[in-house]
Amino acid sequence: MKKTTFALYFGNRGFFPGELIASARKEMTEAVTNAGYDYIVMDEKLTKYGAVELRGDGIKYAAFLKEHTGEYEGVILCLPNFGDENGAVAALKECGVPILVQAYPDELDKMDFSSRRDAFCGKLSIMDVFYQYGIKYTAFQPHVIHPLDSRFQKQLHDFAAICRAVQKAKHFTVGAIGARTTPFKTVRFDELALQKSGITVETFDLSALFLQVQKLKDQPRLAAKVAQLRDFTDFSCVPEDKMETLAKVSLCIDDLIAEYQLDAIALRCWNELQEVLGISPCVLLGELIDRGIPAACELDVCNAAMMYVLSLASGYASTCLDWNNNYGDDPDKCILFHCGPVPQSLMEGKGKVTDHKMFAKSYGTGCGFGSNEGRIAAMDFTYASAKTENGKLHLYTGKGRFTGEPIEEGFFGCGGVAEIKGLQNVLTFVGKNGYRHHVSVTKGDVLDVVKEVFDNYLGYDIMEL
Repeated sequence: MKKTTFALYFGNRGFFPGELIASARKEMTEAVTNAGYDYIVMDEKLTKYGAVELRGDGIKYAAFLKEHTGEYEGVILCLPNFGDENGAVAALKECGVPILVQAYPDELDKMDFSSRRDAFCGKLSIMDVFYQYGIKYTAFQPHVIHPLDSRFQKQLHDFAAICRAVQKAKHFTVGAIGARTTPFKTVRFDELALQKSGITVETFDLSALFLQVQKLKDQPRLAAKVAQLRDFTDFSCVPEDKMETLAKVSLCIDDLIAEYQLDAIALRCWNELQEVLGISPCVLLGELIDRGIPAACELDVCNAAMMYVLSLASGYASTCLDWNNNYGDDPDKCILFHCGPVPQSLMEGKGKVTDHKMFAKSYGTGCGFGSNEGRIAAMDFTYASAKTENGKLHLYTGKGRFTGEPIEEGFFGCGGVAEIKGLQNVLTFVGKNGYRHHVSVTKGDVLDVVKEVFDNYLGYDIMEL
């Protein structure tokens, strides 16, 4: 993943001491570097102390940003003192990237006129005027914090995740391979509603995929794909002819992704793949996810989109799961499951590819090799799911943890015991508000990042559960 670069901005009010700006430039660059990020900063000779105060300073800063377009993903607006809102508006009203507003705290033994900062108040002034101008920005708690405070490192990491997600999630493309899985009206969606949110859907007929699989004759490329898949997980139970078919399907999906520059996909995963090709694509989806292409089964385009944004926010893989089973009598626990498209990076160990038990029962033994069975690793997670309704994209989000508690050995597919506070209320909300039986999850507690991205910057209709 490309290292995030921040453009550093330092605000000033003329009657405050200039040494506050000089020390802030040193301390902020040190904080950003220590957190593992890059920065660009305006030459301090261009304005008084290299800070922005008057509108003219802001115009100079805006020109600096324009000159470096494409070199930064976010702006850190640092307030060593009160700062000036007019210069800030002139500087940042057209910057087009997330802005983090940071303000220095005052020290109780330095409250005389020559030392007092008043950034506590100045931050409110900046936020107020940005609101008036419709300039989107991020403000974390606590309200004031020193750049070298260890808590600011967490803020920098969260802001980097916000910048990463906003940059790529404003406009992205999901490939829908096949029609909606016939029995599941729950995954219906409105393409135009998604387009209004910057999500383009490219559709492909499943028969075209079958045709490409039949035409594929490149043996060296096929052998390389087989080796790649065998390295991903345990295919020891898969017959050679099924292994070859799985590899061909994987290659043909790769070609679609490359040709149409797809950021994520959703696939009609049954029943034609079983009846015509004799395989199940579950493991191929998990392998794609671990290569950085979110892939949802059962043509759930909305959850493919959620997987994409969740992965951007967390920096980890994501997956699409069923709200599937209760876990005994515990009201806050359930089993989240899917047949086998979970990426190995979210599993407690390598899975084992089997003949899909459900399809073997329905269509005959040997028609469904491709289910990567195993268990989801213990970890904190953030979840989200989406629907389209009345021309808009709506979603919910929340957090929980996979506990690592045991599931009966005979439990089919890949599942994990999830603990979510207030789970019964979550399930009631999902059912009563027309959301699907699928939910996307990613590793880590990135709920605040996800809310900031979805709500503040992308303007989705979002409900935190």
